[in-house]
Amino acid sequence: MSAWRPIAANAPETPPLETLEGPAFEVARAAPAGVAPPTPLVFASPHSGGAYPPDMIAAVRLPLEALRASEDAFVDQIIAGAPRLGATVIRARFARSYIDLNREPWEMDPAMFDGDLPEYARGQSARVAAGLGAIPRLAGEGRPIYARKLTFAEASERVELAHRPYHDALDRQLAAARGAHGLAILIDWHSMPAAAARGQRAKGGGGCDIVLGDRFGAACSPRLIGLVERELEALGYRVARNAPYAGGYTTEHYGRPAKRTHALQIEINRALYMNETTREPTEGLATLTADAETLTRVLAGLDAAELK
Repeated sequence: MSAWRPIAANAPETPPLETLEGPAFEVARAAPAGVAPPTPLVFASPHSGGAYPPDMIAAVRLPLEALRASEDAFVDQIIAGAPRLGATVIRARFARSYIDLNREPWEMDPAMFDGDLPEYARGQSARVAAGLGAIPRLAGEGRPIYARKLTFAEASERVELAHRPYHDALDRQLAAARGAHGLAILIDWHSMPAAAARGQRAKGGGGCDIVLGDRFGAACSPRLIGLVERELEALGYRVARNAPYAGGYTTEHYGRPAKRTHALQIEINRALYMNETTREPTEGLATLTADAETLTRVLAGLDAAELK
């Protein structure tokens, strides 16, 4: 039986909107709706979705395989066992090139659109300049994704369809954790290309296997990132901090240790568990999945007082 338990239509919270591709995201709870979560852990996988709606496919110039290279493939599988260990898990179903849930909702490149964007849109940011806003302009190797300019109505539909309800649901799960345990611990799970991992030296030297991002100390207790780092190193992984990934919108937006929410981003080297060319999993996927469960058990047993 699948570990995933999507939000039911009669749940006491707004469900994700249904589309031709199914729900925009799924939530797998460690406890039934209305029951306090057993631990303060909330895991998120915003980039593992692989659904490409027909309206997007009709507008792009690149083949689907080129777009799929940006997916955090198999990350949702790596953490799928977390609910039975006490962590609530939320995962995206839409591909990040359709709407990137790890960006501010209106972080968009004006050059992509037919007509002016509203004043509240953020057209000036490092991520937008790199072509990686909430609706990405570029795919791998700097190739433009779209064959035409989009309308703001199209962008707004994607935000309302997926981005807003995803973050509403994530916010509710964090609030439930704080209400039950006095704090929430958000782990935002991602994967990175092997090339990016090779370019960053781990603490012990050599390329890194995992990068931990806490916004340079702003998003979580130093004890939390220290614990995760030690546990991963004990499992044999080479770990780096905050470079080349310090944490995106999710880590920055929710990570407020003074307000009882700790957020940490985990980036996993894809070469550990998949062939990046064929996109097929390797034997490493089972190892990583088991190690993620080991880490989850450690985090589930963490005394909240240790983070104060």
